[in-house]
Amino acid sequence: MTKRIDLAKIKTIPLDTRKCKVAVSDFASLPKKGSSFKSFYDSLPNILAARNFKDVVDAIVAAKKKKRMVIFMMGAHVIKCGLSPIVIDLMKRGIVKHIALNGAGIIHDTEVAMIGRTSEDVGEGIADGSFGMAQETASFINGAVNYGFRNGIGIGEAVGSRIRNAKSSHKDKSILAMGHKLGVPVTVHVAIGTDIIHQHPSASGMAIGEGSLLDFKTFIYSVSKLENGVAVNIGSAVILPEVFLKAVTVARNLGYKVHKFTTADFDMISQYRPYQNVILRPTSAGGKGYNITGHHELMIPLLYRSIIEKV
Repeated sequence: MTKRIDLAKIKTIPLDTRKCKVAVSDFASLPKKGSSFKSFYDSLPNILAARNFKDVVDAIVAAKKKKRMVIFMMGAHVIKCGLSPIVIDLMKRGIVKHIALNGAGIIHDTEVAMIGRTSEDVGEGIADGSFGMAQETASFINGAVNYGFRNGIGIGEAVGSRIRNAKSSHKDKSILAMGHKLGVPVTVHVAIGTDIIHQHPSASGMAIGEGSLLDFKTFIYSVSKLENGVAVNIGSAVILPEVFLKAVTVARNLGYKVHKFTTADFDMISQYRPYQNVILRPTSAGGKGYNITGHHELMIPLLYRSIIEKV
């Protein structure tokens, strides 16, 4: 004979005594047509990603008001999505106090400053060997990096100062140049061979390595000031999460108090290293980390508008 559980004997509980994760007080509201951005922002549900997004906004606003460190770590895609004006304005407002870029970031930033355009067709260029072979891009950036090496200057400062002093009609759109002008550190963290300028004869491994190491030390200094601040990674899947993790451990090794801070990763998909090296591991001693998934060209303008509404 088949044996079955008798469900008539189960113990039930009253619904109104059960703990619930969602309540109508957390639901989205309906802002009126033509209402303010604040009305839209306030209408978002206090649930899941929307709640996390608001927590990140609140953390950045609190850091600004308390004069704490806010770091943006960014892949080149942020620049290619046309978001440089947003990043620059956050620097001008004294909200973002450090920008960290990967090697590709300085290429797109420089080309935007030089000619107002960037981002070549890789598939087309790789077919005939022309990918990454723009002479002016390599000459300008490698020249700046080599100059920085000779004068003990990191890559970010060297390239930023050169863009700023060049006759470039779009240098006001350069994060590097504006960082140099505003006194906001912009550091560059390079892996040799990953960037098109490395395939040109003007590239010097010695200069690139030393310049990137100097920038790493500058980055560690900013990370050492991160207590009660915020570090946001936007679109870097490997390089900057790895650099950030090492910077945190060096700062702690040297005795700096870097434990209670907020981190966030903004990207189109959730990836392993940003999750481990930005969201989880660095904040395990008392901070909070958030994963915000979405397209940069939508999420970063939303982040920007939400921040400036509240500061």
